[in-house]
Amino acid sequence: MRLEKYNSEYKEMWDSFVKNSKNGHFFFQRDYMEYHSDRFEDISLLAFNDKEELISILPASIKNETLYSHQGLTFGGFVVNNEMKAETMLELFKALKLFCFKNKINKIIYKCIPHIYHLRPSEEDLYALFINDFKLIRRDVTTTINLFDKMKYQERRRRAVKKAIKNGLIFEQTSDFLAYWNILEDVLKEQHDTKPVHNAEEIIKLANIFPDNIKLFVAKKDKKVLGGTLIFENKQIVHTQYLANSIEGRDLGALDFVIDRLINEIYRDKKYFDFGISNEKDGRFLNTGLIAQKEGFGARAVVHDFYELNIHE
Repeated sequence: MRLEKYNSEYKEMWDSFVKNSKNGHFFFQRDYMEYHSDRFEDISLLAFNDKEELISILPASIKNETLYSHQGLTFGGFVVNNEMKAETMLELFKALKLFCFKNKINKIIYKCIPHIYHLRPSEEDLYALFINDFKLIRRDVTTTINLFDKMKYQERRRRAVKKAIKNGLIFEQTSDFLAYWNILEDVLKEQHDTKPVHNAEEIIKLANIFPDNIKLFVAKKDKKVLGGTLIFENKQIVHTQYLANSIEGRDLGALDFVIDRLINEIYRDKKYFDFGISNEKDGRFLNTGLIAQKEGFGARAVVHDFYELNIHE
């Protein structure tokens, strides 16, 4: 088995592998990974077997002699195809450790791909992490709805949706990312004293590159946007990103209305609807108010795990 550092000559091969993998995501494609290439030093890897066939890729970055999979992505372990088996994964981890040793990389931080993003069972890496004595160092909790087996809404969520309908709110998909970002920035500043990780220009660029994957849905009243969410759409799962509700939107149930329409109309044929994480401080602090709102729609916990290995111990 041979590991090769990614370079632009491999772009077509890399992207094709992601699209045909059993646990890939559109944000593993190079055009997404490289929009913030100035912030992270890339050390992504391609794994070839003895027949020189590509069997796996690893989105990765490096900082302070530590390999991360990947600092600029929510998650990103080994992306594999249908041929990947447990024994091969053990060989892959052996090759990864040898690569790190030869390149004077002292530590690996491995961010697992949650099972809800797997098209087929793909947890060979979890077994390899165990065999290689990786240590669990962080666990984020996201909240997800199984759209094939939905739970009932909490009464508070049902009332909010009814209020939005009663007040004549309009649900629509829009390409006016800039207007929405103005609302989002105001809400994040007011409620959390933070700002979006992506700026409006970055999101517009990414949405133009990935129009089938990055979409914006909002609720309006009298043509004024009151609330909404950005959606990252994958093959069987959709993920909410940057939910926002203006003060008027909170009074009229705007965000609840948008989420209801996404769950029950737009994405009713997907398998999972994922709200994203509700914790801070490397998973140690749970934002109970935030997760309660998501759980009110019938979402329940799925974890994002982070593992660590010191190469020279």
